[in-house]
Amino acid sequence: MGATPKQRGTDRVATGALSLRIDLPEGRIGPGKIDLLEAIDREGSISAAGRALGMSYKRAWDLVDALNKLIGEPVVAASTGGYRGGGATLTDAGRNLVADYRAIERAAHRAAEPRLAALLKRTRG
Repeated sequence: MGATPKQRGTDRVATGALSLRIDLPEGRIGPGKIDLLEAIDREGSISAAGRALGMSYKRAWDLVDALNKLIGEPVVAASTGGYRGGGATLTDAGRNLVADYRAIERAAHRAAEPRLAALLKRTRG
């Protein structure tokens, strides 16, 4: 089993990292929302994704709702519970959002890497 997002963040801070938040006129997209979409894709439900990230179902649903409004179409397709319980999957819009964010993040990391390394050297005692 891999590291949780919080653990990955701690490891990345030890070696220097960049955190990316994209501010758009209608709202913002950052690592938390993208981690949530990836967790929904992995876990198959909003509630399980929320639990995996240490957040309530309401908080997870509010973040999904904010992304739906920001993108202008659903990023998650959810089915209601029942005998076997509900489920959720990413829509094409959700998958595209994750792919775009991760591509922007990789490009930003590549661009910042030399300066980040220099900054890290200057901050060590």
